Amino acid sequence: MTKPFPRSPQMSGWEAPLRFEGDLYDLEIEGEVPTDLDGAFFRVAPDPQYPPRLGDDIFFNGDGSVSSFRVKDGHIDFKMRYVHTPRYLREREARRSLFGAYRNPYTDDPSVAGLSRTTGNTNVVMHDGLLWALKEDSLPVGMDPETLETVGLSDFAGQVKSRTFTAHPKFDPESGDMFCFGYAARGEATPDVAYYVIDPSGKVKHEAWFTSPYPAMIHDMALTENYVIFPVSPLVSDLERIKNGGIYWQWDSGLDVLFGVIPRLGGPEDVRWFRAPNAFPGHTLNAFEDRGKIYYDVPLADDNGFHFFPDANGYAPHPASLKGAVMRVEIDPKRSDLRARAEVLTPALADFPAVDDRYLTTAYRHAFLTGADPSAMPNLAALKAMPFNGPFNAFLHVDAHSGDVKKTWTPGPMAGVQEPVFVSRDQSAPEGDGYLIALVNRYDEIRSDLVILDTADIAAGPVATARLPFRMKNALHGSWASAEEFTRSR
Repeated sequence: MTKPFPRSPQMSGWEAPLRFEGDLYDLEIEGEVPTDLDGAFFRVAPDPQYPPRLGDDIFFNGDGSVSSFRVKDGHIDFKMRYVHTPRYLREREARRSLFGAYRNPYTDDPSVAGLSRTTGNTNVVMHDGLLWALKEDSLPVGMDPETLETVGLSDFAGQVKSRTFTAHPKFDPESGDMFCFGYAARGEATPDVAYYVIDPSGKVKHEAWFTSPYPAMIHDMALTENYVIFPVSPLVSDLERIKNGGIYWQWDSGLDVLFGVIPRLGGPEDVRWFRAPNAFPGHTLNAFEDRGKIYYDVPLADDNGFHFFPDANGYAPHPASLKGAVMRVEIDPKRSDLRARAEVLTPALADFPAVDDRYLTTAYRHAFLTGADPSAMPNLAALKAMPFNGPFNAFLHVDAHSGDVKKTWTPGPMAGVQEPVFVSRDQSAPEGDGYLIALVNRYDEIRSDLVILDTADIAAGPVATARLPFRMKNALHGSWASAEEFTRSR
Protein backbone atom coordinates (compact mmCIF):
# COMPACT_ATOMS: atom_id res chain seq x y z
CA MET A 1 0.00 0.00 0.00
CA THR A 2 1.46 3.33 -1.03
CA LYS A 3 -0.49 5.67 1.25
CA PRO A 4 -2.28 5.48 4.61
CA PHE A 5 -6.00 5.66 5.30
CA PRO A 6 -7.34 9.07 6.32
CA ARG A 7 -7.67 9.77 10.05
CA SER A 8 -11.29 10.82 9.59
CA PRO A 9 -13.94 9.77 12.15
CA GLN A 10 -15.49 7.25 9.76
CA MET A 11 -12.12 5.51 9.27
CA SER A 12 -10.72 5.79 12.78
CA GLY A 13 -11.31 4.22 16.16
CA TRP A 14 -13.65 1.25 16.19
CA GLU A 15 -14.42 1.60 12.47
CA ALA A 16 -10.79 1.76 11.30
CA PRO A 17 -10.26 -0.68 8.40
CA LEU A 18 -9.30 -4.23 9.42
CA ARG A 19 -8.28 -5.51 5.95
CA PHE A 20 -8.14 -9.03 7.33
CA GLU A 21 -9.03 -12.51 6.10
CA GLY A 22 -8.49 -15.54 8.31
CA ASP A 23 -9.73 -18.36 10.52
CA LEU A 24 -9.90 -19.05 14.24
CA TYR A 25 -10.56 -22.66 15.12
CA ASP A 26 -12.46 -23.39 18.35
CA LEU A 27 -13.09 -20.01 19.93
CA GLU A 28 -12.57 -19.50 23.67
CA ILE A 29 -15.96 -19.96 25.35
CA GLU A 30 -17.31 -18.76 28.68
CA GLY A 31 -20.43 -20.69 29.67
CA GLU A 32 -21.94 -23.49 27.59
CA VAL A 33 -22.87 -23.32 23.92
CA PRO A 34 -26.28 -25.04 23.51
CA THR A 35 -25.68 -28.37 21.81
CA ASP A 36 -28.95 -28.09 19.90
CA LEU A 37 -27.46 -25.25 17.84
CA ASP A 38 -26.08 -26.56 14.54
CA GLY A 39 -25.54 -23.95 11.86
CA ALA A 40 -23.79 -20.66 11.21
CA PHE A 41 -24.24 -17.01 12.02
CA PHE A 42 -23.23 -15.00 8.95
CA ARG A 43 -22.72 -11.25 8.93
CA VAL A 44 -21.15 -8.69 6.60
CA ALA A 45 -19.45 -5.36 7.27
CA PRO A 46 -18.08 -2.64 4.97
CA ASP A 47 -14.27 -2.75 5.22
CA PRO A 48 -12.29 -0.88 2.54
CA GLN A 49 -9.20 -2.70 1.33
CA TYR A 50 -7.58 0.53 0.05
CA PRO A 51 -7.73 4.21 1.03
CA PRO A 52 -10.57 6.11 -0.70
CA ARG A 53 -9.95 7.37 -4.20
CA LEU A 54 -11.37 10.79 -3.30
CA GLY A 55 -9.51 11.21 0.00
CA ASP A 56 -12.33 10.22 2.35
CA ASP A 57 -15.51 8.17 2.25
CA ILE A 58 -18.63 7.13 4.13
CA PHE A 59 -19.07 3.91 6.10
CA PHE A 60 -21.42 2.43 3.48
CA ASN A 61 -18.80 2.38 0.70
CA GLY A 62 -16.36 -0.24 2.04
CA ASP A 63 -15.69 -3.63 0.50
CA GLY A 64 -17.87 -6.44 1.85
CA SER A 65 -16.18 -8.51 4.57
CA VAL A 66 -18.18 -11.63 5.46
CA SER A 67 -17.78 -13.50 8.74
CA SER A 68 -19.03 -16.97 9.64
CA PHE A 69 -19.45 -18.30 13.16
CA ARG A 70 -19.96 -22.04 12.68
CA VAL A 71 -21.73 -23.49 15.71
CA LYS A 72 -21.75 -27.26 16.23
CA ASP A 73 -21.50 -29.71 19.15
CA GLY A 74 -20.96 -26.92 21.65
CA HIS A 75 -18.03 -25.39 19.72
CA ILE A 76 -17.69 -22.27 17.54
CA ASP A 77 -15.26 -21.84 14.63
CA PHE A 78 -14.68 -18.44 13.03
CA LYS A 79 -13.91 -17.55 9.41
CA MET A 80 -13.68 -14.17 7.66
CA ARG A 81 -13.31 -13.47 3.94
CA TYR A 82 -13.77 -10.54 1.62
CA VAL A 83 -16.44 -10.81 -1.05
CA HIS A 84 -14.22 -11.11 -4.12
CA THR A 85 -16.33 -8.91 -6.37
CA PRO A 86 -15.08 -7.67 -9.75
CA ARG A 87 -14.46 -4.34 -8.01
CA TYR A 88 -12.42 -5.94 -5.23
CA LEU A 89 -10.32 -7.98 -7.66
CA ARG A 90 -9.60 -5.07 -10.00
CA GLU A 91 -8.51 -2.80 -7.15
CA ARG A 92 -6.41 -5.57 -5.64
CA GLU A 93 -4.64 -5.95 -8.97
CA ALA A 94 -4.07 -2.17 -9.18
CA ARG A 95 -3.11 -1.93 -5.46
CA ARG A 96 -5.26 1.19 -5.09
CA SER A 97 -8.85 2.40 -5.12
CA LEU A 98 -10.32 2.83 -8.57
CA PHE A 99 -13.95 3.46 -7.60
CA GLY A 100 -15.04 6.83 -6.27
CA ALA A 101 -17.98 8.11 -4.25
CA TYR A 102 -20.84 5.96 -3.00
CA ARG A 103 -23.06 4.90 -5.94
CA ASN A 104 -21.48 7.51 -8.21
CA PRO A 105 -19.84 5.95 -11.29
CA TYR A 106 -18.98 9.43 -12.61
CA THR A 107 -16.26 9.67 -9.94
CA ASP A 108 -14.53 6.39 -10.92
CA ASP A 109 -11.22 5.87 -12.65
CA PRO A 110 -11.92 5.54 -16.42
CA SER A 111 -10.26 2.11 -16.40
CA VAL A 112 -13.25 0.59 -14.55
CA ALA A 113 -16.03 2.13 -16.65
CA GLY A 114 -18.83 -0.41 -17.01
CA LEU A 115 -17.45 -2.79 -14.37
CA SER A 116 -19.84 -3.81 -11.57
CA ARG A 117 -19.51 -1.41 -8.64
CA THR A 118 -20.95 -3.79 -6.06
CA THR A 119 -19.17 -4.35 -2.77
CA GLY A 120 -21.64 -6.97 -1.48
CA ASN A 121 -21.43 -5.30 1.92
CA THR A 122 -25.00 -4.91 3.21
CA ASN A 123 -26.52 -8.32 3.95
CA VAL A 124 -25.92 -12.06 3.57
CA VAL A 125 -28.72 -14.62 3.15
CA MET A 126 -28.94 -18.30 2.19
CA HIS A 127 -30.91 -19.28 -0.90
CA ASP A 128 -30.65 -22.26 -3.25
CA GLY A 129 -27.53 -23.62 -1.55
CA LEU A 130 -25.49 -20.41 -1.77
CA LEU A 131 -24.77 -17.57 0.59
CA TRP A 132 -25.70 -14.35 -1.21
CA ALA A 133 -23.79 -11.14 -0.47
CA LEU A 134 -26.17 -8.28 -1.19
CA LYS A 135 -25.90 -4.56 -1.84
CA GLU A 136 -28.92 -2.78 -3.20
CA ASP A 137 -27.18 -0.94 -6.04
CA SER A 138 -26.15 -4.16 -7.83
CA LEU A 139 -26.91 -7.79 -8.52
CA PRO A 140 -26.15 -10.35 -5.78
CA VAL A 141 -22.84 -12.17 -5.37
CA GLY A 142 -22.90 -15.90 -4.55
CA MET A 143 -20.52 -17.41 -1.99
CA ASP A 144 -19.88 -20.94 -0.74
CA PRO A 145 -21.44 -20.99 2.77
CA GLU A 146 -18.81 -23.36 4.17
CA THR A 147 -15.59 -21.93 2.72
CA LEU A 148 -16.78 -18.34 2.04
CA GLU A 149 -15.14 -18.58 -1.37
CA THR A 150 -16.77 -16.25 -3.89
CA VAL A 151 -18.71 -17.94 -6.71
CA GLY A 152 -19.60 -14.74 -8.56
CA LEU A 153 -22.23 -12.23 -9.63
CA SER A 154 -25.59 -13.66 -10.63
CA ASP A 155 -28.65 -12.61 -12.60
CA PHE A 156 -30.26 -15.98 -11.82
CA ALA A 157 -29.36 -17.47 -15.21
CA GLY A 158 -30.61 -14.43 -17.09
CA GLN A 159 -34.02 -14.37 -15.41
CA VAL A 160 -33.46 -11.13 -13.46
CA LYS A 161 -33.30 -8.13 -15.80
CA SER A 162 -33.04 -5.50 -13.08
CA ARG A 163 -29.63 -3.85 -12.67
CA THR A 164 -30.12 -3.84 -8.91
CA PHE A 165 -31.27 -6.21 -6.16
CA THR A 166 -32.50 -5.55 -2.63
CA ALA A 167 -30.37 -6.25 0.46
CA HIS A 168 -33.53 -7.31 2.33
CA PRO A 169 -35.44 -10.06 0.51
CA LYS A 170 -38.22 -11.77 2.44
CA PHE A 171 -38.88 -15.52 2.50
CA ASP A 172 -42.31 -17.07 2.75
CA PRO A 173 -42.17 -19.48 5.71
CA GLU A 174 -44.43 -22.02 3.99
CA SER A 175 -43.18 -22.14 0.39
CA GLY A 176 -39.63 -20.89 0.87
CA ASP A 177 -40.18 -18.48 -2.04
CA MET A 178 -37.94 -15.40 -2.00
CA PHE A 179 -39.73 -12.07 -2.49
CA CYS A 180 -37.29 -9.46 -3.74
CA PHE A 181 -36.91 -6.35 -5.86
CA GLY A 182 -34.53 -3.81 -7.30
CA TYR A 183 -35.07 -0.06 -7.28
CA ALA A 184 -33.28 2.26 -9.74
CA ALA A 185 -33.73 -0.94 -11.71
CA ARG A 186 -33.02 0.63 -15.12
CA GLY A 187 -30.06 2.74 -14.01
CA GLU A 188 -28.88 5.47 -11.66
CA ALA A 189 -31.58 7.75 -10.24
CA THR A 190 -34.42 6.19 -12.19
CA PRO A 191 -37.81 5.63 -10.46
CA ASP A 192 -38.09 2.09 -11.85
CA VAL A 193 -38.80 -0.83 -9.53
CA ALA A 194 -38.52 -4.46 -10.61
CA TYR A 195 -40.33 -6.93 -8.33
CA TYR A 196 -39.64 -10.69 -8.36
CA VAL A 197 -40.78 -13.89 -6.69
CA ILE A 198 -38.06 -16.58 -6.92
CA ASP A 199 -38.65 -20.16 -5.79
CA PRO A 200 -36.19 -22.14 -3.59
CA SER A 201 -34.50 -23.63 -6.68
CA GLY A 202 -33.78 -20.20 -8.20
CA LYS A 203 -36.61 -20.09 -10.75
CA VAL A 204 -38.39 -16.76 -11.21
CA LYS A 205 -42.12 -17.35 -10.64
CA HIS A 206 -43.33 -13.78 -10.99
CA GLU A 207 -42.02 -10.46 -12.31
CA ALA A 208 -43.57 -6.98 -12.32
CA TRP A 209 -42.09 -3.59 -13.26
CA PHE A 210 -43.51 -0.29 -12.04
CA THR A 211 -42.36 3.22 -11.10
CA SER A 212 -42.10 4.94 -7.74
CA PRO A 213 -43.61 8.46 -7.43
CA TYR A 214 -40.05 9.78 -7.15
CA PRO A 215 -36.57 8.20 -7.36
CA ALA A 216 -35.78 7.47 -3.73
CA MET A 217 -34.26 4.93 -1.37
CA ILE A 218 -36.30 1.75 -0.84
CA HIS A 219 -34.02 -0.08 1.54
CA ASP A 220 -36.34 -2.73 2.97
CA MET A 221 -39.66 -4.41 2.25
CA ALA A 222 -42.39 -6.36 4.04
CA LEU A 223 -44.51 -9.39 3.24
CA THR A 224 -48.03 -10.35 4.33
CA GLU A 225 -50.27 -13.25 3.40
CA ASN A 226 -51.50 -11.44 0.29
CA TYR A 227 -49.40 -8.32 -0.20
CA VAL A 228 -45.88 -6.89 -0.48
CA ILE A 229 -45.06 -3.46 0.97
CA PHE A 230 -42.27 -1.16 -0.22
CA PRO A 231 -41.36 1.71 2.18
CA VAL A 232 -40.01 4.70 0.23
CA SER A 233 -37.77 7.02 2.23
CA PRO A 234 -37.62 10.81 1.54
CA LEU A 235 -33.97 10.38 0.49
CA VAL A 236 -34.04 11.37 -3.17
CA SER A 237 -31.56 10.87 -6.01
CA ASP A 238 -30.97 13.21 -8.93
CA LEU A 239 -28.93 12.27 -12.00
CA GLU A 240 -27.57 15.75 -12.71
CA ARG A 241 -26.40 16.13 -9.11
CA ILE A 242 -24.67 12.77 -9.35
CA LYS A 243 -23.02 13.62 -12.68
CA ASN A 244 -21.67 16.81 -11.12
CA GLY A 245 -19.99 14.79 -8.38
CA GLY A 246 -22.66 15.41 -5.73
CA ILE A 247 -24.05 13.00 -3.14
CA TYR A 248 -26.29 10.22 -4.36
CA TRP A 249 -29.01 10.75 -1.76
CA GLN A 250 -30.40 14.07 -0.50
CA TRP A 251 -32.93 14.36 2.31
CA ASP A 252 -36.18 16.18 1.46
CA SER A 253 -38.20 17.13 4.54
CA GLY A 254 -41.07 18.28 2.33
CA LEU A 255 -41.86 14.80 1.08
CA ASP A 256 -44.14 12.22 2.67
CA VAL A 257 -42.89 8.77 3.47
CA LEU A 258 -44.54 6.35 1.04
CA PHE A 259 -45.69 2.75 1.35
CA GLY A 260 -46.13 1.02 -1.98
CA VAL A 261 -48.58 -1.90 -1.77
CA ILE A 262 -48.91 -4.60 -4.43
CA PRO A 263 -50.60 -8.02 -4.34
CA ARG A 264 -48.07 -10.85 -4.15
CA LEU A 265 -48.68 -11.74 -7.79
CA GLY A 266 -49.83 -8.30 -8.87
CA GLY A 267 -48.83 -6.24 -11.87
CA PRO A 268 -47.97 -2.54 -12.32
CA GLU A 269 -51.66 -1.64 -12.56
CA ASP A 270 -52.20 -3.00 -9.04
CA VAL A 271 -49.63 -0.85 -7.18
CA ARG A 272 -51.02 1.78 -4.79
CA TRP A 273 -48.89 4.36 -2.96
CA PHE A 274 -50.05 5.18 0.56
CA ARG A 275 -48.68 8.28 2.29
CA ALA A 276 -47.80 9.29 5.83
CA PRO A 277 -46.07 12.42 7.24
CA ASN A 278 -42.36 12.87 6.57
CA ALA A 279 -40.28 10.31 8.47
CA PHE A 280 -37.20 8.14 8.18
CA PRO A 281 -38.14 4.42 8.03
CA GLY A 282 -35.87 1.88 9.68
CA HIS A 283 -35.88 -1.89 9.21
CA THR A 284 -38.94 -4.11 8.95
CA LEU A 285 -40.00 -6.10 12.01
CA ASN A 286 -42.95 -7.87 10.38
CA ALA A 287 -46.26 -7.28 8.63
CA PHE A 288 -49.62 -9.03 8.68
CA GLU A 289 -53.28 -8.62 7.82
CA ASP A 290 -56.31 -8.43 10.06
CA ARG A 291 -59.93 -7.93 8.96
CA GLY A 292 -58.94 -6.57 5.58
CA LYS A 293 -56.27 -4.16 6.80
CA ILE A 294 -52.49 -4.38 6.57
CA TYR A 295 -50.33 -3.74 9.63
CA TYR A 296 -46.66 -2.98 9.06
CA ASP A 297 -44.30 -2.72 12.05
CA VAL A 298 -41.24 -0.54 11.45
CA PRO A 299 -39.13 2.01 13.36
CA LEU A 300 -39.80 5.58 12.21
CA ALA A 301 -37.52 8.50 13.12
CA ASP A 302 -38.68 12.12 13.02
CA ASP A 303 -35.79 13.29 10.84
CA ASN A 304 -33.00 12.15 8.56
CA GLY A 305 -31.23 9.13 10.04
CA PHE A 306 -28.28 9.38 7.62
CA HIS A 307 -26.37 12.54 8.54
CA PHE A 308 -23.93 11.90 5.68
CA PHE A 309 -26.78 12.53 3.19
CA PRO A 310 -27.87 16.07 4.23
CA ASP A 311 -30.63 18.18 2.67
CA ALA A 312 -30.19 20.72 -0.13
CA ASN A 313 -28.93 23.29 2.39
CA GLY A 314 -26.32 20.95 3.80
CA TYR A 315 -28.25 20.37 7.04
CA ALA A 316 -28.52 17.02 8.78
CA PRO A 317 -29.41 16.42 12.43
CA HIS A 318 -26.87 14.97 14.83
CA PRO A 319 -27.73 11.27 15.31
CA ALA A 320 -28.09 11.78 19.07
CA SER A 321 -30.87 14.34 18.51
CA LEU A 322 -33.16 11.99 16.59
CA LYS A 323 -36.49 11.05 18.12
CA GLY A 324 -38.58 8.12 17.08
CA ALA A 325 -40.32 4.90 18.02
CA VAL A 326 -41.26 1.51 16.71
CA MET A 327 -44.51 2.20 14.90
CA ARG A 328 -47.40 0.12 13.66
CA VAL A 329 -48.47 1.49 10.29
CA GLU A 330 -52.08 0.74 9.35
CA ILE A 331 -52.79 0.51 5.63
CA ASP A 332 -56.38 0.03 4.54
CA PRO A 333 -56.44 -1.09 0.89
CA LYS A 334 -60.04 0.21 0.68
CA ARG A 335 -59.10 3.82 1.52
CA SER A 336 -59.54 6.12 -1.48
CA ASP A 337 -57.39 8.92 -0.01
CA LEU A 338 -54.33 6.61 0.15
CA ARG A 339 -53.37 7.78 3.64
CA ALA A 340 -51.55 5.43 6.00
CA ARG A 341 -51.99 5.82 9.74
CA ALA A 342 -49.12 5.20 12.17
CA GLU A 343 -49.41 4.58 15.90
CA VAL A 344 -46.68 3.90 18.45
CA LEU A 345 -46.14 0.20 19.05
CA THR A 346 -43.37 0.79 21.57
CA PRO A 347 -41.81 4.20 22.35
CA ALA A 348 -38.24 2.87 22.34
CA LEU A 349 -35.81 4.36 19.83
CA ALA A 350 -34.65 1.03 18.44
CA ASP A 351 -33.81 -0.73 15.19
CA PHE A 352 -32.06 -3.78 13.67
CA PRO A 353 -34.87 -6.18 14.61
CA ALA A 354 -34.88 -9.97 14.72
CA VAL A 355 -38.08 -12.02 14.74
CA ASP A 356 -39.00 -15.68 14.49
CA ASP A 357 -39.00 -16.17 10.71
CA ARG A 358 -41.50 -19.02 11.02
CA TYR A 359 -44.05 -16.34 11.93
CA LEU A 360 -43.44 -13.86 9.14
CA THR A 361 -46.69 -12.60 7.60
CA THR A 362 -48.64 -13.44 10.80
CA ALA A 363 -49.82 -11.52 13.87
CA TYR A 364 -46.55 -12.41 15.62
CA ARG A 365 -45.79 -11.64 19.26
CA HIS A 366 -42.01 -11.60 19.84
CA ALA A 367 -39.52 -9.08 18.49
CA PHE A 368 -35.91 -8.49 19.49
CA LEU A 369 -34.17 -5.19 18.71
CA THR A 370 -31.08 -3.16 19.44
CA GLY A 371 -31.85 -0.13 21.59
CA ALA A 372 -30.35 2.41 23.97
CA ASP A 373 -30.04 1.96 27.74
CA PRO A 374 -29.33 5.48 29.08
CA SER A 375 -28.25 4.11 32.47
CA ALA A 376 -25.26 2.30 30.94
CA MET A 377 -24.42 4.52 27.98
CA PRO A 378 -20.74 4.19 27.00
CA ASN A 379 -18.55 7.29 26.96
CA LEU A 380 -18.58 7.65 23.19
CA ALA A 381 -16.52 10.86 23.41
CA ALA A 382 -13.64 8.81 24.79
CA LEU A 383 -13.68 6.68 21.64
CA LYS A 384 -12.64 9.68 19.49
CA ALA A 385 -14.78 8.40 16.61
CA MET A 386 -18.46 7.48 16.73
CA PRO A 387 -19.09 3.78 15.94
CA PHE A 388 -21.58 3.25 13.14
CA ASN A 389 -24.15 1.78 15.53
CA GLY A 390 -23.94 4.91 17.70
CA PRO A 391 -25.76 4.68 21.02
CA PHE A 392 -27.18 1.15 20.64
CA ASN A 393 -25.97 -0.62 23.76
CA ALA A 394 -28.80 -3.02 24.70
CA PHE A 395 -31.06 -5.75 23.39
CA LEU A 396 -34.82 -5.37 23.83
CA HIS A 397 -37.44 -8.11 23.87
CA VAL A 398 -40.70 -6.48 22.78
CA ASP A 399 -44.22 -7.91 23.00
CA ALA A 400 -45.66 -7.01 19.60
CA HIS A 401 -49.22 -7.50 20.89
CA SER A 402 -49.02 -5.01 23.75
CA GLY A 403 -45.93 -2.99 22.80
CA ASP A 404 -44.40 -3.67 26.21
CA VAL A 405 -40.66 -4.15 26.54
CA LYS A 406 -40.60 -7.55 28.25
CA LYS A 407 -36.88 -7.81 28.99
CA THR A 408 -33.62 -6.01 28.25
CA TRP A 409 -29.96 -6.91 28.47
CA THR A 410 -27.08 -4.44 28.51
CA PRO A 411 -23.54 -5.82 28.24
CA GLY A 412 -21.87 -3.11 30.36
CA PRO A 413 -20.94 0.56 30.62
CA MET A 414 -18.23 0.46 27.90
CA ALA A 415 -19.95 -1.76 25.35
CA GLY A 416 -22.18 -1.55 22.31
CA VAL A 417 -24.27 -4.16 20.52
CA GLN A 418 -24.63 -5.16 16.89
CA GLU A 419 -27.65 -6.53 15.05
CA PRO A 420 -28.89 -9.86 16.49
CA VAL A 421 -30.33 -12.92 14.77
CA PHE A 422 -33.02 -15.18 16.23
CA VAL A 423 -32.69 -18.98 16.10
CA SER A 424 -35.63 -21.15 17.20
CA ARG A 425 -34.87 -23.90 19.72
CA ASP A 426 -36.28 -26.40 17.23
CA GLN A 427 -38.93 -26.38 14.52
CA SER A 428 -41.65 -27.43 16.99
CA ALA A 429 -40.80 -24.75 19.58
CA PRO A 430 -43.36 -22.02 20.31
CA GLU A 431 -42.87 -18.63 18.67
CA GLY A 432 -39.90 -16.74 20.08
CA ASP A 433 -38.53 -19.71 22.00
CA GLY A 434 -34.86 -20.05 21.17
CA TYR A 435 -31.67 -18.04 21.10
CA LEU A 436 -30.50 -14.56 20.25
CA ILE A 437 -27.01 -14.44 18.72
CA ALA A 438 -25.05 -11.22 18.20
CA LEU A 439 -21.74 -9.45 18.50
CA VAL A 440 -20.91 -7.13 21.39
CA ASN A 441 -18.35 -4.34 21.00
CA ARG A 442 -16.03 -4.21 24.04
CA TYR A 443 -14.78 -0.66 23.61
CA ASP A 444 -12.51 -0.63 26.64
CA GLU A 445 -10.82 -3.88 25.56
CA ILE A 446 -10.79 -3.03 21.81
CA ARG A 447 -12.20 -6.43 20.91
CA SER A 448 -15.51 -8.23 20.39
CA ASP A 449 -17.57 -11.03 21.92
CA LEU A 450 -20.11 -13.28 20.27
CA VAL A 451 -22.95 -13.79 22.74
CA ILE A 452 -25.75 -16.36 22.83
CA LEU A 453 -28.80 -15.36 24.88
CA ASP A 454 -31.71 -17.61 25.79
CA THR A 455 -34.86 -15.78 24.71
CA ALA A 456 -36.78 -17.18 27.69
CA ASP A 457 -34.97 -14.49 29.71
CA ILE A 458 -32.47 -12.32 27.85
CA ALA A 459 -32.02 -10.22 31.02
CA ALA A 460 -30.19 -13.17 32.58
CA GLY A 461 -27.32 -12.52 30.21
CA PRO A 462 -25.49 -14.86 27.83
CA VAL A 463 -25.58 -18.61 28.28
CA ALA A 464 -22.36 -18.60 26.25
CA THR A 465 -19.81 -15.95 25.27
CA ALA A 466 -17.21 -16.59 22.57
CA ARG A 467 -14.24 -14.27 23.02
CA LEU A 468 -12.55 -12.85 19.95
CA PRO A 469 -9.01 -11.48 20.37
CA PHE A 470 -9.71 -8.48 18.11
CA ARG A 471 -12.48 -6.01 17.32
CA MET A 472 -15.12 -6.64 14.67
CA LYS A 473 -16.23 -3.58 12.73
CA ASN A 474 -19.95 -2.96 12.98
CA ALA A 475 -21.79 -5.08 10.48
CA LEU A 476 -24.73 -3.83 8.51
CA HIS A 477 -26.74 -7.07 8.56
CA GLY A 478 -26.54 -10.82 8.92
CA SER A 479 -28.50 -14.06 9.15
CA TRP A 480 -28.53 -17.56 10.59
CA ALA A 481 -28.57 -20.70 8.46
CA SER A 482 -28.96 -24.25 9.73
CA ALA A 483 -26.43 -26.93 8.82
CA GLU A 484 -29.16 -28.62 6.77
CA GLU A 485 -29.15 -25.61 4.45
CA PHE A 486 -25.39 -25.99 3.86
CA THR A 487 -25.71 -29.51 2.55
CA ARG A 488 -28.94 -29.17 0.61
CA SER A 489 -28.35 -30.46 -2.92
CA ARG A 490 -28.30 -27.95 -5.74
